[in-house]
Amino acid sequence: MGYRYIGSKVKIVDKVINKISELCMEGGTVCDLMSGTGVVSSELRKREYRVIANDLMTYSYHHSIVNLKFSKQPEFNKLINYISNKYELDSNKSPYENVINFLNNIKPIQGYFWKEFSVEGTPSNMGKSRNYFHPENAKKIDGIRYIINIFWKEELLSNYEYSLLQHDLIMASNDVANIAGTYGHYMAKLNGRALSAIRLECSNLFLKEDIDNHIVMQGYAEKIASNIQCDLCYIDPPYMKRQYAANYHILETLARGDEPEAIGISGLRPWRDQYSNFCTKTKIRQSMKDIVENMNCNNFLISYSEDGLLSIEDFQTLLSNFGDIYIDSFIHKRFKSNNSRLKNELTEYLIYLQK
Repeated sequence: MGYRYIGSKVKIVDKVINKISELCMEGGTVCDLMSGTGVVSSELRKREYRVIANDLMTYSYHHSIVNLKFSKQPEFNKLINYISNKYELDSNKSPYENVINFLNNIKPIQGYFWKEFSVEGTPSNMGKSRNYFHPENAKKIDGIRYIINIFWKEELLSNYEYSLLQHDLIMASNDVANIAGTYGHYMAKLNGRALSAIRLECSNLFLKEDIDNHIVMQGYAEKIASNIQCDLCYIDPPYMKRQYAANYHILETLARGDEPEAIGISGLRPWRDQYSNFCTKTKIRQSMKDIVENMNCNNFLISYSEDGLLSIEDFQTLLSNFGDIYIDSFIHKRFKSNNSRLKNELTEYLIYLQK
């Protein structure tokens, strides 16, 4: 299973981390201000940095908890005691493995995901069904979501255990989604991985006794910047008009565990509470200004792309108001939907701002 997110730094994380290591010594505090998949935060932790991870999206929050906040295998003490009365545990497996096995064997139900996001369902606000998931996978997602919510409401999970299970469900659901690239729309026919049966897997946790060194936050970058003190701030902003809250609405619904009104052909959740100024050409400048001016930090490393709403020249002019600018560039394979006619490669930039 892997991330299927626009702008994910999975394939260029080494370049990002190497540049950070040039600018900030190991043991320093690095803020991953728009952490997304959490891949940069995770690698920073492995390199002995103290990490502050923030993102606006709830699914990103869960990813960062999993990446930064486990020092040992989860024990699920309360939950194991609960499910042992209903399910035969495997003594050869860890508590975590037993919990995942239990969830994989949950009875499917015809719930919210089946109704709103499968061809067998009847959406509340649409005459036509949507085709994001195979009906059997949608029913399985509904069953797993239902039981995780019960566990949470009954206080059978710690905060971190809850984030872990939500992360695992998000990753498994994302792996079988019937999409070309984002959740802005679904494929007309089920094919490829969407035909596979959904199955949760245990995450490969990085376990280390350093969790007190790391902070996970959720909020608008420009609003929380004044609360952050760090040696270096890494910023990976959205580049284009496509809002993450709209394009990944289903993952956000999984992360929140709710059942929002699904609107229109794409079944969007109400998402304006997570609207990003960085996806609007007229608002980028003020938001970046608020971050750089208000954060207690003198060093900023910013990922940017030739696809950005602002040209690299305009972006450089904007940042030069705050200090000295140094730019590295390299060629990178583009993230594309299956039917995209865009060229395969684009130029990526790492912009260093020293206040």
